[in-house]
Amino acid sequence: MFRGVYVSVDVELTLVHWVTAALVLLPGDAIVSHLTAARIRGFDPQGRGDLEFSTNTTAVTELPGVILHRRRGRLTPYDVDGIVTTGPDRTFVDCATVLGLVQLIQLAEHMLNIGATTLESLAAYCHDRHLDGVRRARRAMTFVMNGVESPMETLVRLLLVFARLPCPSPNRWIVNGDGRQVARVDLLYEAYKVVVEYDGWHHERDGRQRQRDRERREVLESLGYRLIVVTNEDLRTPQSVPWRVYDALRDRGYCGTTPTTSVVWSRWFTRM
Repeated sequence: MFRGVYVSVDVELTLVHWVTAALVLLPGDAIVSHLTAARIRGFDPQGRGDLEFSTNTTAVTELPGVILHRRRGRLTPYDVDGIVTTGPDRTFVDCATVLGLVQLIQLAEHMLNIGATTLESLAAYCHDRHLDGVRRARRAMTFVMNGVESPMETLVRLLLVFARLPCPSPNRWIVNGDGRQVARVDLLYEAYKVVVEYDGWHHERDGRQRQRDRERREVLESLGYRLIVVTNEDLRTPQSVPWRVYDALRDRGYCGTTPTTSVVWSRWFTRM
């Protein structure tokens, strides 16, 4: 794997294998940091990249595909399933040096969703620290919400909010006339009874999932809700999504401004 570090040829290599192998050769206090620490916690916005570690030493260790950050402030190690990493709050701020605003908000809400930190802890850390990336982290925190369960839910919500539409509430239960919970929806405009949902590939490829989706949609429609479904195909031309939502809101009495999709908005959300 690296010079002097070997693994059996029948082992299917994972991120944990590569991190463990690098730590064999890095300074004794080295810990996983930056985007690699985010990947260890299940957030991988860019696919495989260089492995990143941090140390308080001045040691020079050159390994292919490995970046070693030398930090002046004392590092506080956290154990994540046997891998020593920077804490979730420090990881968030470190990643602010390389991630764009949308991905940074996705990372923060992922950290909240897996229980790695709290909104209060993350906000306090950003307020109290003076580290590289903290200004961008503070800006991102103004959009971070509790209760978001996937990075794609974050993406769809921000796609609407940054187009100047009202902010929907994430992961809310819909109840029927008897007060029974009948459906939990991704994004809800309760005042207008408009639901926005992201459906990934499994919703299209799994026949039983499609059946459940159809039955659920019929229940929501019977209760007077308008359902807007956003798919991966929709995200290839994302400008249409805020307009679809706007039209649904307007039909239900919304009198706000029309969506604005600026050059910056397009850069954030248009996929190649």
